[in-house]
Order: sequence, then structure tokens, then C-alpha cells
Amino acid sequence: MRVSFSTLACPDWAMPQIIAMAARECYDGIELRFVQGEDSLWKLPVFSGKELASTKRTLADHALTISCLDTSCRFHSPDAAERGRWIAEGQRMADLAAELGAPGLRVFGDTIQPGADRASTQSWIAESMRELAEITAARGVEIWIENHSDFAAAGETAAILEQAAPSKVGVVWDPVNSFVATEERPVDGAARLGIAIRHVHIKDLRHDRDGWKYVLTGEGVFPLLELKGALHDLRYDRFLSFEWEKKWHPEIADADIALPHFACWFRKNFA
Repeated sequence: MRVSFSTLACPDWAMPQIIAMAARECYDGIELRFVQGEDSLWKLPVFSGKELASTKRTLADHALTISCLDTSCRFHSPDAAERGRWIAEGQRMADLAAELGAPGLRVFGDTIQPGADRASTQSWIAESMRELAEITAARGVEIWIENHSDFAAAGETAAILEQAAPSKVGVVWDPVNSFVATEERPVDGAARLGIAIRHVHIKDLRHDRDGWKYVLTGEGVFPLLELKGALHDLRYDRFLSFEWEKKWHPEIADADIALPHFACWFRKNFA
């Protein structure tokens, strides 16, 4: 397995700082989510024209891969026009993914909307993923749905994949999402999703009187070694990506602490 980190940990950093951290801590890649506070990354100068060429050279000089390009695309809306707007955003992001050599584009399902039902929502998500995958296939970029929110359980995500085009789509598997939502164990999630898993998020957490809290890797209760065993049984050889959700949880440790800590923990316990 190769290891990367999501820039959700450092949402306001610019690319030089992100690359410097990845190189210093011996990461193999970077999962791009936010850069300089922006999630529509195609809007940033650093990802266009001469600056994009320079960014690509710097990544190559440090032997770094873009493991996944994350979007905010959500395909749960009953409104076809709204889903179409997200498909257009996905296409722009896929063009950038292709330029950066990222193999996949992360999208969401995500939440059953008021007045909608589960079956219809699954159908809208699958249809949108299939349409976007057909657009991006020529660029060599797959569409990967993250198990998240109302579709956090592995079985829920698998049901969407079955309606989409399985050969063109895959899963960003976040076993913590299903562990928190349904108490699903990593071994069960891995068995259900199997070869559809294209990218894996890893993090740790523990429960206190106020609910679940993210903690530094190895300091919580998530069954990390069970996850390791499940991935080993699948012969998983893609990226394991540390997702430290500093963007959404500003109270947790800064990236300067969490990213080196994870790199050290990974080398001791997971590599």
C-alpha cells in the first residue's frame, strides 16, 4: 500500500506548503480536497496554464502522486437541473484530475432529501455517476463514490454501484463513516465492497459524553489493525489516505502535528 493525506487537514495551505509536508514526511501522494480555501480547484491559478505545468514538475521532482481528486459533487437532489450542475462541476474537476494524473474523482451520494425516498435517491445518484463516468472515461479518470451520510453503510453504497456502470465506477471507502453510522466492522465493509474499493480513508476517533471525537491515529477506539487485516485479505495495493478533518472540526490538532504523527504511526504499525 501507498500512503497519502487529504488536504482537508490543511484547507488553507498553498501547494508549495502541501508538497513540502508530503515530501518531508515521506508520503507517497496527496489527496486534493481544499487548496487555499477553495474546493473547486480548477478555479485556482496554480492549476491552470504555466502554473499548472510548474505544479506538475514540482510534484514529479518529489516523486509525489495525486492519489485522488475530491469534489463536493452530490447527486441526491430530486431536481435534474441541480444534478446536472454537479455533473458539470465533476467534468471540470475530471479535466484537472487527468492533467494531474489522478486516477479517480471522489463524489458523494449523499442525503435523502425532504419528500424523496431511498430508492429514488439511489437511482438519481447511480444515473448521475454513470453519466459523469461516461464523460470522464476518455480522460482515464474513474468516478469514485464515498460511502457517506445516508449511504454510509457498505451495503448502501454497493446498491448504488450495482445500478451504475460497475466497470467505470468505484468506491472511496471510509470505514469510519460506516463504523459511526451503523457500527459496521471493517472486515464486513471490506467483504461487501471488495474489488470496488479504489481508495481508502483512514483516521481514528473515540467517544465521550459529547459524542464521537477525532483523535490522533492510534489514540482512539477504531479497529485499525482489523482494517489492516481486511485490506491485506483483499490484496489491496492502492492508496491508504489519512483524512484529518480539520476543515470541519477546527478544534482538533493542526496539520503540522497530525500529518507527521500519522506518517510515523503508519511506518510503525501499518507499512
